[in-house]
This record gives sequence, structure tokens and C-alpha cells, in this order.
Amino acid sequence: MIKGIGTDIIEIERIRQAISRWGDHFVDHVFNKEEIKYARQNKDPIQHFAARFAAKEAVYKAISNRKISWKDITILNDKNGRPYCRITDPKIKSKILISISHTKNYAVANAIISS
Repeated sequence: MIKGIGTDIIEIERIRQAISRWGDHFVDHVFNKEEIKYARQNKDPIQHFAARFAAKEAVYKAISNRKISWKDITILNDKNGRPYCRITDPKIKSKILISISHTKNYAVANAIISS
């Protein structure tokens, strides 16, 4: 049973500007260490930060829990490269499916919360 869905799209340039303006303070505020490590190992880390930002927003919209913080949601990849979501809030026991895509200019993500 589907409990919620969420979608987000962001311009890569917005994340580039945020990181340019606030640097590691922005990155450390929004992303977990594992997400930062993953993004920074890629040719253009900003695209990967933007994709994870969009995924966190999509999850946030799907679960409709305003008490969750950026760092309560972690977007990782399994051994096959497929993205998945880890939530640190023990009250959220639902299955979370996510899909992420990005181009040179945009990142988009979808999240489905199911029981």
C-alpha cells in the first residue's frame, strides 16, 4: 500500500551557488559523511550533491513529517549503483523507494513510501 509520494527537481546551478557561497557549512548542514564522500569521488560532485538534495526533498514530501532534518535522511547507492534511502528516525518503519536522475542542468528525484 502506498502511503505517500514525493517529487523534486532542482537546478544544478542553485546547489553550485549555495556551495560557492557557504562552502562546507552548507554541505555539512545538508549531507551526511557518506553522501559527501560519494559526491566528491565523482568528476562533478555538484551534480551528485544536487541529486541527493532533490532525493531528500522528495522523501521529505512523501513522508510528510516536518520534524525530520536533512541529516535524518541519507541517500546512498547499493553495490549495483541503485539509490536507496536510510532514515534515522526509528518511528518511520515504512519502505522507501527512490529514483534519481540528473543532467548537466537539472536533478530530479521521486520517492514512494509504502507499507
